[in-house]
Amino acid sequence: MQKLVIATGNQGKLHELQSLLKDYPYELVTQKSLGITDADETGLTFVENALIKARHAASISGLPALADDSGLCVDVMNGGPGIYSARYAGAGAKDSSNNEKLLNDLLPFRGQAPLKAQFVCVLVFLRHANDPLPIICQGIWHGEILPEKRGEHGFGYDPLFWLPERACSSAELEPSLKNQISHRGQAMSQLKAALATCEF
Repeated sequence: MQKLVIATGNQGKLHELQSLLKDYPYELVTQKSLGITDADETGLTFVENALIKARHAASISGLPALADDSGLCVDVMNGGPGIYSARYAGAGAKDSSNNEKLLNDLLPFRGQAPLKAQFVCVLVFLRHANDPLPIICQGIWHGEILPEKRGEHGFGYDPLFWLPERACSSAELEPSLKNQISHRGQAMSQLKAALATCEF
């Protein structure tokens, strides 16, 4: 069975990716289990950072690599926090700190129209570190930002991400449903279709 290194140190992302790939014929290994530290995310876009992370893991491990770069883009913040979502409240910030900072930063915009936002996920699959034709998949999940947290599931900004068509937050969805409709679920559906014709 082909080994595939998952290039993320985020436990929430790792759990979702493992769940989404559980029926595929890969032996999934984490970069942490191989002693690989997180790559320096020096890109200015989700695509650039996902490529950096995948190439970093593939070059050290010698294995095919899958990386995820994702975040929350709020319209009134010109797409922020965007690629800085995980460290919005500072390096190593906890989800609670990031959520609190987002709520505080959006206070001047409250009372206007709903605060539109998108969760974005870019997945990059590299067959090897020098793969000239990476598989790049992107999912976008539209919603709004709540004035306070709701729900117990998920991670990151899920408790603040309101889904008008379902009348609930992302954190109120059952994990199995979230995996089907979320930004990561969308990107993974594209990746699965691409992997079906992929040759190592």
